[in-house]
Amino acid sequence: MTHTIDIPVAVPAPHGLRRMLGELRHHRSAMIGGVMLVLIVFACFVLPWIWGVSATQTSLLTRFLPPVWAEGGSWAHPLGTDNLGRDVMARILVGGRVSLLVAFCTVSVAVSVGLLLGTLAGYFGGWVDSVIMRVGDLFLAYPFMLLTISVIAILGPSLWVLILVLALSDWVTYARTVRGSVLSVKGREYVTAARSIGTSDGVILRTHILPNILSPVLVLGTVRAANYIIWESGLSFLGMGVPPPTPTWGMMLAEGRNFILDAWWLATLPGLAIMATILSVNLVGDGLRDVLDPRLKGKK
Repeated sequence: MTHTIDIPVAVPAPHGLRRMLGELRHHRSAMIGGVMLVLIVFACFVLPWIWGVSATQTSLLTRFLPPVWAEGGSWAHPLGTDNLGRDVMARILVGGRVSLLVAFCTVSVAVSVGLLLGTLAGYFGGWVDSVIMRVGDLFLAYPFMLLTISVIAILGPSLWVLILVLALSDWVTYARTVRGSVLSVKGREYVTAARSIGTSDGVILRTHILPNILSPVLVLGTVRAANYIIWESGLSFLGMGVPPPTPTWGMMLAEGRNFILDAWWLATLPGLAIMATILSVNLVGDGLRDVLDPRLKGKK
């Protein structure tokens, strides 16, 4: 007579992609943020190619043209021109492309490093955990601005150096989050059962650990993306971001502050673009948190 033994298996991720998207469709603020973000991405990456207006071409004959709704405005330059006659709308769109690329690439790099190191630290523990966490403490103890100045002084200002600096300064946040999630998951019955039947560590990590720790990382990455946009704008404002002639929102704010009384649109419109982008990302992040965190289900 044979007996069968039921081996517990990994609990699947709390929400599959289809179910998550279905719940997000019923989340009002997430939908508003998603629509805003899609429009911003479309405007920044597609509209400049359709419109065909240069963001760097100067024209001293059209300096300080106001937006089209103000007296003296023209549809040739819907959001006006700056002190060198460059089209403000074209510069805002190209600057948005830079900010969105920085946010997306920084999230990708920081999440990849944090996910790898946090998983190793939480799963293996011991000296592996100690070494990774102490290295993380060093990065946390090193001032962000000092790290930025040091790296840019060595490598020079560029888009990819900026992404590297932001990722280096924030991977620890993801690593600590992942480590805590792994410590919570690896003690569950299905992981213990998998070990008892000789399942390798690689298979356990791939099939039992990772599917159950991705939700908090996804939410954290979405929320932190808004911070990267702010940091990129701040560094560009200080002259440590993407170098000219590529326009960025922070650079436009720095240039426009000198003309705030006579040409208010030079600083105000890039500031509104930053605000709208950060708002849309935060709304999407809050929606993901509400959908993926089961503890919030009963509070809606």
